[in-house]
Order: sequence, then C-alpha cells, then structure tokens
Amino acid sequence: MAEETEKKEKKICVYVCTGCGISDAIDVEAITKMVEEELKLPCKTHESLCSKNGVQQIKKDIEDEGVNTVVIAACSPRVNWDVFSFDSVIVERVNLREGVAWSHPPKDAETQALAEDYVRMGVVKAQKTELAEPYIEEISRTVMVVGGGITGMTAALEVANTGYDVVLVEKESSLGGWAAKFHKLTPVERPYTSIVDTAFVQDMASQVENNPRIKVYTSTTIEKISGQPGLFDVTLNRDGSTEELRIGAIVLATGWKPYDASKLEELGYGKYSGVVTNIEFEEMAKEGISGDVLFIQCAGQRDENHLPYCSSVCCLVSLKQAKYVTENGGNAYIIYKDMRTPGLYEEFYKAMQDDEKLFLTKGDIKSIREEDGKLVVEVENTLLGETIDVKVDTVVLATGMVSTVKGLYTVKEEFPDEKVVPYKHIYEPTIVKSEEEIEEIAKRGHILNLQYRQGPELPTLRYGLPDSNYICFPYESRRTGIYAAGCVRAPMGIVECMDDARGAALKAIQCLELISKGATTFPRTGDIDYPQFFLQRCTQCKRCTEECPFGALDEDEKGTPQPNPLRCRRCGVCFGACPERIISFKGYSVDMISSMIKAIKVPEEEGIYRIVAFFCENDAYPALDMAALNGLQWDSSVRIIPVRCLGSVNVVFVADSLSRGIDGVLLVGCKYGEDYQCHFIRGSELANRRGENVQETLQRLMLEPERFKLVELAISDYDKIPQIIGEFVEQIKQVGPNPYKGF
Repeated sequence: MAEETEKKEKKICVYVCTGCGISDAIDVEAITKMVEEELKLPCKTHESLCSKNGVQQIKKDIEDEGVNTVVIAACSPRVNWDVFSFDSVIVERVNLREGVAWSHPPKDAETQALAEDYVRMGVVKAQKTELAEPYIEEISRTVMVVGGGITGMTAALEVANTGYDVVLVEKESSLGGWAAKFHKLTPVERPYTSIVDTAFVQDMASQVENNPRIKVYTSTTIEKISGQPGLFDVTLNRDGSTEELRIGAIVLATGWKPYDASKLEELGYGKYSGVVTNIEFEEMAKEGISGDVLFIQCAGQRDENHLPYCSSVCCLVSLKQAKYVTENGGNAYIIYKDMRTPGLYEEFYKAMQDDEKLFLTKGDIKSIREEDGKLVVEVENTLLGETIDVKVDTVVLATGMVSTVKGLYTVKEEFPDEKVVPYKHIYEPTIVKSEEEIEEIAKRGHILNLQYRQGPELPTLRYGLPDSNYICFPYESRRTGIYAAGCVRAPMGIVECMDDARGAALKAIQCLELISKGATTFPRTGDIDYPQFFLQRCTQCKRCTEECPFGALDEDEKGTPQPNPLRCRRCGVCFGACPERIISFKGYSVDMISSMIKAIKVPEEEGIYRIVAFFCENDAYPALDMAALNGLQWDSSVRIIPVRCLGSVNVVFVADSLSRGIDGVLLVGCKYGEDYQCHFIRGSELANRRGENVQETLQRLMLEPERFKLVELAISDYDKIPQIIGEFVEQIKQVGPNPYKGF
C-alpha cells in the first residue's frame, strides 16, 4: 500500500526534444498523443531541451506545478547529465536521438514504433524509481599507507600535503625500503643522465618523520583489518604491543621482493662464488668493487619456467651498476636479450653508450665456467655474429621483481561446477588448500589480514600482482578503499613509483570524499543508490556473497548476507545472482526492468519481430552512441535496455521477455580475458555462467536455445554493432516467431 501511495504522490511530466534531427526522423506529435491518451500523462515539447530556455521550462514546472518526476526524451543519458539534474526530482532519460533518430530510417513505421516503445519504457521506469537516499556514516578521514619505501613515503607526503592525516606502517625498523639499502640510485630527475646518491631517500624519510600530519609506525605489522571504507578498524602490532585505529582508506605500497636466484643454477648461482644477484652487487658496491664484471640481463625473466614478464627496470639497474664498475677502473659487459630503458631513461642509456669501458651486446648465455680464478662466460648469437668468451671477475644476474602479495592466501573464488570454465582473468589464484599451508604462509607473514569472507589479502592476477581494472582503473583493487601503488602493483622504477604513489593517494582521497556523502567509487563514481536486502525471504543460498566481486557482503553462520554498503560498487551482481529476487536498488529493481519489458508493444503481425537487448552501460551502451554518432544503423526490431553490468541481469528478465512473446533476448557486455576486463571485474563471465540457467528456462518454456545469445564487445568495436544485431535478428527469423505472442 505504501508503494501505491508513493506512486499516486508522484507528479510525472514527459518532455520531448524536437531538435538535433529528432523531429526529422520521428513523429513527435504522435508521441505526444500516445503519452497523453495512452499513458494519461502531460507531455511537452521543446526545440532544444538542453538549452537555457528548455531547462528553465522544466524548472518552472517543478516549481509552479509540483512536477517531481521528469521523463526527458531527447539525447543519450550519457550526455547532458549535469544539465538535466534537478534537486529532489527523479529524472529518467529516454534516448531518442542516438538510440532512434540517428540510427534508424527516418519517418519509418518501425522507427516510430521503436521511439514510442522507448518512451513507454522510460515512463514505466520513472514510475518505479524512488529517490535514492545515501548511506551516511561518520567516517574517519585518515589514510593508512602500508609500506615505508619510496612509494609509501611519497603517498604519505602527498596525502598529508592535501590536509589529511596519515598513518604510515612499516615492518622494518626504519623507512626507505630497498632504495635506502642501495649504493646509489637510478636517475630521478632531468636530464636523466646521472645516477643519484641515496641522500635523496634519507631526505624524503626526514620529511615524512617531521610532518605533523604523518604518524609513523616502524617495526610494525597489521594483525587485522575489519569494517569498510571510512570505517576500517585496524589492529597494529608494534614490537609485541597492539594498538587499534579507525582508518578511512588504505594505500598498499609494500613493494617487491627479488626473484629467488637459487632457481638459476644453470647461470652458476650457488655454484660459483663470483656469480651474484644485482641486489647482492649493491652491497658489494658499498664496500668497494674492483675488477671486470659481466651483467646477464633477464636472468630468470621473460621465461615461462621462472618469471614470464619483464621487470622493466633491470636494464636500467645494470647500466647504473656498470657505472660503478667503470668508475672504479674495471671493464663492464652487459649481455641482453633486449635493452629496455623506457621513456626519458633512454637518455641514461645513451650516456652510458659513450663510456669506453662498457661493452654492450645482444646475446644468449651458452655456459659459465671457472678458469684460473676467473669466470668465463660463453655468449652466442651476439651482434658480432660470432660466439665469444668473456673472462671476468664477477657475474651479476639481473633477477627480476616479484610483488610482495604473490603467494599470499585468499579464498578460492570459483563455483563447484567443474563443467564451467573458470574466470579467465584469474590466471594464478593464490589458493591455500590446507591448514598447514595457511600456517606456513602465516610464518612468512601476511600483509593486510583483511577480515573478509573472500580472504585476508588482495586477490591477484596472472603474475601474482594485485587484481585491479588494469585497463581503465589501474590503482583500484577489488577491495573498495584499498589502492595498490608502486612495485606491489607492477614492476617499475623510482620515478614511476613516485608517480604511481601520487595516483593512489588521490584515489584514496577521492574515496574518502565520496563515501562521506554515501557515494561509491569507480566506475559508477558518485552513485548514492545502494542495494536493499529484503532478508525475510532470504534462503541463505550464498549466491550473492559468493558472486560479489568486491567483497561487499559478509555472511553470518547461517549464510545470511551481511551488507557493507560502503564497500559496494553498485554493480548489481548480487541483484542478478539472487534467485529469490530480494535485492533491489531505489533506481534499479527486478520489478522495474520486468515492467519495462512488459511496456513493449509486441505486434502479432507476421514478419514483425521484437527483440530485447540488455546492453552493459560501461562498454556496450557507449559503443551504441558511438555507432550512432558515426552514422551507423541497426535493426528497428531491437529494444535496448541499459543495465549496470551483465552480471546484474537476472534470469527472470529472460523468462519475462520470452513468456510475453518477445522473439529473442540478446546480452552485450564487456570483453574479458587476458587483454580485456569487465569494469565490474567478472560481470560478463557471470552472465556466461548463468547461461545454463537461461537454457533451463528456455527448455521449461519449450523454446529454442537460439532465442538467447550473449556477445562480448569492446568499446572500440562500435562499428560491429549493426552486424552483431543484424546477425541475431536473422537468427531469430530462422527460428521463427515466438509462439507465446498474443498470450
């Protein structure tokens, strides 16, 4: 009854724009008549709704006539969203410009039917929408930085300089990380031609320790982190005593560890005392080095048996260390697969090429042996076109960087059904299968110790790097409010680490500002609408808690979800997962989408088809707009419904569509896999998994499996949209009309 009362209290007005070619393609008078006679609502037109006069007309109706729900049938909802924003007023956008006028034949009967259906659907959505109310808590605005190396210190200083308090946690007894232990550093400023003294690190540490906004905890580890952004409860262990803090956001900057050189016996490590790692050579350089030195690049890197990736800075480090050698009168030799000094570091490479005591060549290491107290390195496939022997005193292995989160424990995040392919983007899940393994890792030390059902650390990607949206949002992790920066996220040099720290610091600050208003972070940045759970009907199936990509849901001992609204990214994956349909948003509900489907007029005439297409709002729907902007057209029989993510598509939407005579259902969402990633991590994959449930629905309705299709689409593939839609329409025509038409 309360819902009915709210609907009656709504005062809806529909506004149709006639500009931008809309009236050239669509009969606006017919739409006005349909709204007024069929939907029993006022409808007004304007030649340019987004103009000052157009907006003023809407504002006047809000003020003078009490309009509190506005349906704007004009351009795409992806544009002019700030223009059509009115305080305490529900606004629903209907895409008549890009979605109809620019992408379909003008003054055509099917184009007109499409426009009218979109207006019906927009009105129904507006009727079902409630004003969102933010989840507001009194939050902490303190940022915790974990790790006191170059990245961590930079992040701490940047956050503090913007006026926020910082807690910096470092497990070692002093700040500085690896950089403080080195003899000298790679170039950090223009013209990038000279190596730098480590006083640079001590100066930064002094700035951190003397900044009144930064509280430094050295010799400290994290016992546990619970709660949610703005409300993280952190327990620190400092020399055996514990302290509890309330933290707002977290920057993870724990850096890297060197690859285990004991696995490189073929390069003489552990066999010859003169074969050392680049880390060990830094210690030697502090004591003073002499003699000739050969550097082997990519030692255990770009090798599927060791580290399959390039650590990006090893060539630069070897050039720096070669400088140590030549400055002390020795000869230096660098044997490389490829010399990689990205960006302005090329200037340092050029400077080192002018050093007469440095020999550089591309080549493969064939063997290493000892002769007369020297090491002889046999190198083949060199630029000289011949195999050479190089006799030196020391061989340095350029071993790579391994993220400190690699190998830490997290819960297995896949479903028990072995017939389904595991998530493509989780190449190297860090899964512990026994209590013994958990204890062994605990001895080595956890980092964050998150009290999340998904496990105590950040999930990792293919190379043991923390999971983020590595294309669009590189600092993000799957744990809202926790941002990875520096070498824990990816191998990088000092300058890159400092830039990365600034980016993560800004993301942490942005997170605090957003959640203080009850709003979420990427990719629905600023959205205050959060999921509501009608737990009285919950069957404790755990699908929502298992499928949430962001750890927003914990659960009690019975399996009932325990929401953490400030962790939530508003993707709606839980909404799509729930078989009981007990999860909804104020502006996105099962009833709303089902009602929009029912608002579509399904003609019974032979040869006229109706297809519902759910397009993800992140890549697929923007691609539609791009296709229209480029003059492309697609079949008028398709009714497109934007969804937050394909993972939010509930199977009931398919059942509702087909049971009322819709001929086919198309899902279009983000690509996923090695080169792409769903904006909500795994929404497209979950939609694929749920495809089995869709097929069961089709069987129950005794309909053909060809009536359902899921397509992955990158935003750059907008030009393929007419073909994707056209092929599915032809597929439906081959199957024939839905036998439920007319029922």
